[in-house]
Amino acid sequence: MASETISVREGFAEFGEWKTWYRVTGDLDAGPLPLVVAHGGPGCTHSYVDSFKDLAALDGRAVIHYDQLGCGASTRLPEKGADFWTVELFLAELDNLLKTLGISDRYAYLGQSWGGMLGSEHAVRRPEGLKALVVANSPASMKTWVAEANRLRKALPGGIHETLLKHETADTMDDPEYLAATDVFYRAHVCRCDPWPAEVHRTFDAMAEDPTVYGSMNGPTEFHVIGTLKDWTVEDRLSEIDVPTLVLSGRYDEATPLVVKPFVDSIPDNRWVVFEQSSHMPHYEEREACMAELSAYLRSRDYA
Repeated sequence: MASETISVREGFAEFGEWKTWYRVTGDLDAGPLPLVVAHGGPGCTHSYVDSFKDLAALDGRAVIHYDQLGCGASTRLPEKGADFWTVELFLAELDNLLKTLGISDRYAYLGQSWGGMLGSEHAVRRPEGLKALVVANSPASMKTWVAEANRLRKALPGGIHETLLKHETADTMDDPEYLAATDVFYRAHVCRCDPWPAEVHRTFDAMAEDPTVYGSMNGPTEFHVIGTLKDWTVEDRLSEIDVPTLVLSGRYDEATPLVVKPFVDSIPDNRWVVFEQSSHMPHYEEREACMAELSAYLRSRDYA
């Protein structure tokens, strides 16, 4: 399959008065389950999870990337307040995308970070067409996420935590000193590639250019969560997920074992894989190994 030309097409799904940009790599009419890839943030773009398109070449499956509303090439809505950006909004957008592509009756879903949070919210509703779920580097509770992020940053050398705390208390989080300290955390627990892939840079640049969704739902950084998701949890509903689930995380991940553990403890049929050389982005940090795990898992579900 890798030597063949793989089709790529882009389009927009009409979502009310807005538009959701999507890209399909591969053939939706091929036999393997089409895979929908949802990016994190909330407020990132598809760029930093672009590597999952490798699965089109590995398996001959269609891989669908999309930019969620307010992000990337989809409709931007910088004038909308925090009350607009809800989990329900993004669930409705996902349902609309599945319907637009004609795959509502048979698909797999991979969500990275916030995308996995959204995926768990989608899966607890038991949509009939969902045949496989991948939760990659995601929390089941934001309170646990924040507690673990604070533990990780306190362990960083050179007074990083104290610097971060000083500026958070003073509300000077645009100060170069704060940004530099943030970068230390990110390079330890978000992406350990050196240098960062261009796709990761593109996403961070896009978020800096339009922080509407991230700022509203999360906050200014990965570890200073003051947005509308600060009390979010799906822990008490995970047992309702009735599809086989693959849980992914990295040894140095900001999604620590404690953060990921509720998925493993509560989803009836799951498998947990930890990538030993990765943090939050094993799809780049250990790209070949990550894709091999995903390929094997999805192939086991293709005709189940």
